[in-house]
Amino acid sequence: MKKEYSKHETDYIKKYTDEGYISNFLFTDNGLIDSETKQEYKPEDIFIVAHHRYEGMSDPDDMSILYVIETKDNIKGTHLIGYGPTADLEEAEFFKDIPKKNYSKNADISELT
Repeated sequence: MKKEYSKHETDYIKKYTDEGYISNFLFTDNGLIDSETKQEYKPEDIFIVAHHRYEGMSDPDDMSILYVIETKDNIKGTHLIGYGPTADLEEAEFFKDIPKKNYSKNADISELT
């Protein structure tokens, strides 16, 4: 049974920040980059701890996915990506290129009870 924690991405971001996921990752042409240290990461360097999909309450086209990430060098943070009609295709491809073995078995946090 699915249990919804929140209708807003910011509530999950705060929850994970409180748990030590403090880095903010940005997408660039070269991969994900830690916004503070400027360290770049390739798909094989990324581990997805959790993810959650959102649809806008007033606009169904307003869709996003919040990824909770750990890197190969143990940096913890989050990244928010748009999906659906407004998605950045290169960014979506980057996340598709993350090896399946790098996804937690419990990565879909909407499955938590």
